Amino acid sequence: MSRLSAPILRVLLYEGPGSRSLAGGFRAALLRELLERGFPVSCVRSAGLIEAAANSVLLVMGDFENAPPAAAPQVRFRRLEGADPAPAAEFADQVRLELGLERPGTWKPWFPVIDFSRCTNCMQCLSFCLFDVYGVSSAGAIEVRNQDNCKTECPACSRVCPEVAIMFPKYRHGPINGEEVSSDDVRREAMKVDISALLGGDIYSMLRDRSARAKSRFSKERDDERALKERQNCLVKAGQALGVPAEVLASLPTPEEILARSQQAQARARAALEMNQAKLGENAS
Repeated sequence: MSRLSAPILRVLLYEGPGSRSLAGGFRAALLRELLERGFPVSCVRSAGLIEAAANSVLLVMGDFENAPPAAAPQVRFRRLEGADPAPAAEFADQVRLELGLERPGTWKPWFPVIDFSRCTNCMQCLSFCLFDVYGVSSAGAIEVRNQDNCKTECPACSRVCPEVAIMFPKYRHGPINGEEVSSDDVRREAMKVDISALLGGDIYSMLRDRSARAKSRFSKERDDERALKERQNCLVKAGQALGVPAEVLASLPTPEEILARSQQAQARARAALEMNQAKLGENAS
């Protein structure tokens, strides 16, 4: 069995029925602690069946009102107590060692976490991301599939999420870092989504074209140092709209590759939405 296919321990922060809500600061600190130890984490604030994903064991953490359910072969539980997230993270390490699971040392600390209590499965993140980070489960739900493709310090997909449902625990500011989401946050993030609409819904293409035009324009100048500086300024200004680091913009593929990737991502999103609508129709009938 390869290291990548070995079973791992996944963590779910549960705040649904039967569990009290976590303080925003504690939630953010716990997310950061778990992610820095390499554990993949999801957040759920609604009722539903809890089961482990294929080839993994699920550790469910929450401030349970009553005693948590008994452990099952692929599901364990941990009641969250106190204000220090370290004991909970240490417990996750203990469970991993107890079960002999693969140490998640290669898990990248910068990647998105979906808050499924806010997510409406609109597939905007799947349509937007050019790095194939997102995928669709067999049940038609959005999921983080290729987390290692995510670009460090880039929170762009969270900017286009209309429900503020995508978190990056190592991001500098809330609500993207996992803190409580207020109505002002939703309104402010919605304004950023409007940027995408104003630019024709293809922000990366606009940024790439702008960089290409700047490169063409300034490459004709004899002052190479000035041309380089102007191109750098162009990338910086273009990235400020979404908080995308200049190195991420500089690593973007060619306009032709961007178009192909964008079309592929949008096609996957449309197929997922059509599948979900078909399921709704079957349930209604």
